Amino acid sequence: MPYRRLPNTDSARIRSLKAAINKMHSSVYAYNREIITLDIQTLELMLRDFESAQVLYKQSLDRQASENRKFQKLAKNARLYISHFVQVLNLCIIRGEIKKEVKLLYKMEEDNFAVPDLSSNDSIITWGENVIKGENVRLQQGGAPIYNPTIARVNVAFSLFKDAYFSQKTYQNTTTRQLNILSDQRNDIDKILCTLWNQIEEAFANLETEQRLEKCKEFGVVYYLRKSEKAKLHNQT
Repeated sequence: MPYRRLPNTDSARIRSLKAAINKMHSSVYAYNREIITLDIQTLELMLRDFESAQVLYKQSLDRQASENRKFQKLAKNARLYISHFVQVLNLCIIRGEIKKEVKLLYKMEEDNFAVPDLSSNDSIITWGENVIKGENVRLQQGGAPIYNPTIARVNVAFSLFKDAYFSQKTYQNTTTRQLNILSDQRNDIDKILCTLWNQIEEAFANLETEQRLEKCKEFGVVYYLRKSEKAKLHNQT
């Protein structure tokens, strides 16, 4: 015996709800209205809101993905500039051109010549700020500028990354908000479909099994065969 199951995709939810609404708009409206007692205008409004929420979520997700591709390039560039600057700074210290004590200005250990971990976006933010502030203080104290890259070039790459980073956070928050709205509406749609399907199955409860299933399907009820039933049907064919 096939069993019914609520849709597990948004497209399936929309199809099921549309099927019921279309039946209520059909030429035998008065008869169908006895089967479904829910307000048709309420159902149509829920459908429109759900379709709209689905579109807005997809648009937000697509925008986030598009901007993320640009953001990743800026992150890579900022990571390279910060890393190269630290390497040049370390070389200057090793050659004795700059005293190792100045590394404290950059919030780095004096005897640690490894490049800081820049694998995460947060670490790029932290070390970008440390390097730029530290170099500016060193220059103000009369230190000779570091070249290739200059701190100005580092600052440009870092500023572009930082702006994109916070913009990406905004895109992510917008996408999350749209997803939450869509998820809430999914729950509402599922509750309505459950009520609809109960009314539909009750209306055709006195019919023979095959006829009852076909009538319910016309109103958007979805049925699935169990594994044993699928195997039996396969063997028959």
